Amino acid sequence: MTVTLPRPATLPRERVRRRLRPDQARSRVAAWIAVAVIGLFGMFPVYWLIVTAFTPDDRVFSFPPSLFPSRITLDHFADLAKNEQLFGYLVNSVIVSVITAVLSVVVSAYMAYAFSKFRYRGRKSLMHLVLASQMFPQALLLVTLYAVFSAVGLLGSYTAMILSFTTFTLPLCVWMLKGIFDTVPGSLMEAAAIDGASRWRTLHTIVLPLAAPGLVAAGLFAFVRAWNDFIFALTLSSPERQTLPPGLVHTYLGEFQTAWPDLMAASFVVSLPVIAAFMFLQRYLVGGLTAGAVKG
Repeated sequence: MTVTLPRPATLPRERVRRRLRPDQARSRVAAWIAVAVIGLFGMFPVYWLIVTAFTPDDRVFSFPPSLFPSRITLDHFADLAKNEQLFGYLVNSVIVSVITAVLSVVVSAYMAYAFSKFRYRGRKSLMHLVLASQMFPQALLLVTLYAVFSAVGLLGSYTAMILSFTTFTLPLCVWMLKGIFDTVPGSLMEAAAIDGASRWRTLHTIVLPLAAPGLVAAGLFAFVRAWNDFIFALTLSSPERQTLPPGLVHTYLGEFQTAWPDLMAASFVVSLPVIAAFMFLQRYLVGGLTAGAVKG
């Protein structure tokens, strides 16, 4: 005898589609159009840079200009490999940017930790002073820094550029890391103190590992700031210590003629390290920028 068990009742799955009102639909379409226009406005110069880098010299100034080149050449990139002076600028940029990033992270970590976990007289005034330093245009400090570095004999050296870049990156790095340190529970520090850990050891073994995404974000910001700077690198450095931005200008921009295809090819190549750093450290960067957004 076969017993047939009743099948469990199943409820039909109904997909409820939310219908947008005409005004909501128009708002959404307008928002997407605005995003597309802003994206086109931001990405078109990058696209034109790449197109010019691959365009032969005799087609660069053709009229009307073509958005899609009919011929592509790699001669401009081949010329970069033969230019030893550009390699020297690249080495200078790497040295200055890496040291600036490391120094900015180290100094801002201690400053942010002191602002976040200690209470002392004048703390809020110092925090406001650090924040207020961002209100002044950096170009206004160029003459003063030039005079100071010239007086102490540091003009034209790596040290002048590193100190100036670190000074400009510290305020943002400090406030970024302070927000992250604020999210570290005080109970962890109390537990470490009960176990006999000093404040120095607590900072390096507990707080800093938890704030690793923020440290990476601060270091990447300082690296990009030093890598892209033009005015201070041009003014405070000597010809043999110049970084890539002023070095490219001196190499390809002249009084009577400018090698635009070679300049665009060089600009594209020197942008690749920054792009690679962003792609590789993207999740750390996003985590570092949003870690201090919500305290809990």
